[in-house]
Amino acid sequence: MADAPAGRDYRETVFLPDLPGDPFPLRAGLPKKEPERVKHWAEIGLYHLLRKEAADRPKVVFHDGPPYANGPIHIGHAENKILKDFVVRTKQMAGFDCDYVPGWDCHGLPIEWKVEEDFRKAGRKKSEVPAVEFRRACREYADKWIPLQRDEFRRLGIEADWDKYYTTMSFEAEAAIAREFLRVVRTGLVYRGSKPVMWSPVERTSLAEAEVEYQEKTSPTIWVKFPIVTASRAFAGRKRHGVRRRLTRVVIWTTTPWTIPGNRAISFAPDLVRRLSG
Repeated sequence: MADAPAGRDYRETVFLPDLPGDPFPLRAGLPKKEPERVKHWAEIGLYHLLRKEAADRPKVVFHDGPPYANGPIHIGHAENKILKDFVVRTKQMAGFDCDYVPGWDCHGLPIEWKVEEDFRKAGRKKSEVPAVEFRRACREYADKWIPLQRDEFRRLGIEADWDKYYTTMSFEAEAAIAREFLRVVRTGLVYRGSKPVMWSPVERTSLAEAEVEYQEKTSPTIWVKFPIVTASRAFAGRKRHGVRRRLTRVVIWTTTPWTIPGNRAISFAPDLVRRLSG
């Protein structure tokens, strides 16, 4: 096989497709192309064109589980949104009219923490801020981040109805929640009762399970011998007559030894078996 001519430009041997008026580039140039593509989709109203083209198809509405409006998006947001977009696009291509409705969660500790930081920087503690002023600051904080996050989600290529998003803090949503709750009350399904909940003494609010952080702790286990009361009394009576009898005791094992001082009784069931592992 003959040697190739020295200095030959092998780019001439690579056959790439050429688009009319737009030669196929050797470099993708994604940092420049992606924003242009997203802008083009917005200008032509791609989302509404999809709705119009699929108007006679079976309807599928996807209400997005809302992220907190409390800062720039991160890799978790990207994974969440892109996977959802996969599902919606798949249903659209499978012959459905898929309406992707995005939204934002504007309540909860993540936003309150950020607002508290702002007040502390201004030399004010949360306890010194009136509730109405604090809530107004939270709404303003969420309002600031919603459009910023929306633009970042658009950069991910998520095709949704970004002009008609929902927020948990909209007065319409809050009014709907109040109406539905009162409707349930009228049906008699709401009752007053007691239920243990996680509580933050610092924030002075209840906590969701996802907001609780647990600290790993290793503690000793103990075995304790508890005398049976009736047997103890019988033994005490017989001891005076010189009768020796071993006390009947119940041995318990606990992984929470600090509860022993408050222990009042022991109970057992012969048909229950506790399985231990590790």
